[in-house]
Amino acid sequence: MPLQLSVLDQSPIAEGMTAEEALANTVRLAQFVEELGYKRFWVSEHHDTTSLAGSSPEVLLGHIGAKTSRIRIGSGGVMLPHYSPYKIAENFHVLAGLHPGRVDLGIGRAPGGMPRATIALQGDRRRPVDRYPEQIDDLLSYLYDTLPPVHPLYGVKATPIVQSPPDVWLLGSSSETAKLAAAKGLPYAFAQFINGEGGEQYMRLYRERFVPSPYLAEPRAMVAVFAICAETDEKAEWIAGSLDLTLLMLEQGMAVNGTPSPEKAAAYSYSPYERKRVADNRRRMIVGSPARVKDELYRLSEAYETEEIMLVTITYDFHDKLTSFRLIAEAVWG
Repeated sequence: MPLQLSVLDQSPIAEGMTAEEALANTVRLAQFVEELGYKRFWVSEHHDTTSLAGSSPEVLLGHIGAKTSRIRIGSGGVMLPHYSPYKIAENFHVLAGLHPGRVDLGIGRAPGGMPRATIALQGDRRRPVDRYPEQIDDLLSYLYDTLPPVHPLYGVKATPIVQSPPDVWLLGSSSETAKLAAAKGLPYAFAQFINGEGGEQYMRLYRERFVPSPYLAEPRAMVAVFAICAETDEKAEWIAGSLDLTLLMLEQGMAVNGTPSPEKAAAYSYSPYERKRVADNRRRMIVGSPARVKDELYRLSEAYETEEIMLVTITYDFHDKLTSFRLIAEAVWG
């Protein structure tokens, strides 16, 4: 089958850019990749950060859905431990009612921010992360109106009742999520852009342990990876310097007030340790010319045994981002 490509956008804020501009760019990107033929457009959830504007996927998706017409829209993802599964079900029923047959609900267990953001989100209703599997069961029951009679809230409905509930995906970067997705018979998305090691093993584990469910008869999986494409390898490397420096600064707890420019990244004095970290982080990325990126995407597809790859692209210049998605589409689909 031809390779299917999708997009995860984190609404990145470049140095000197406003949050309003970043959100507008996310909407513009959704329209752009829809015209190019990308399959899905997901948005992320991050809190208490000045470098990413996407803190509320549900709100942003409502607007993106209204500004597009065909591309599937979804969360990548909603951080379930923070919230009531019932409220998430209602939020995504509304989205599915507004945009029938187009909505994905990707969920994860990561905090999406520093501990103080978790405290602010949960207040005095702290939810232990080990309740995550139980929360997933509750969420599915609300979405599909299948609460068992023994449930203390049996009979309650997540309204509005819609004809096409969203597809639920489990998102993760570890073996635990792979096993959980397999046990519950749900689609699985591995975040290689977060963890550059072990993904192929986790994907095999998912397929081997998959149990068919009312939601999915056979395993369905994809991998998400950082990708930056330009006309030449040299130009792509130059552009990717911004992301290299951003990841390095985040790892070291340095203040990141927006994606730095390639010029700033090139002028940065990297220590030997930092250069090694940049090289290690490149396992989370595909960077290069169209031919090089195409080859790497097909290699990734084969390694993960999936026909769908989700691309995450962060650049200083938004035009470089649009160009990257266009060049990759032209290279893969002709």
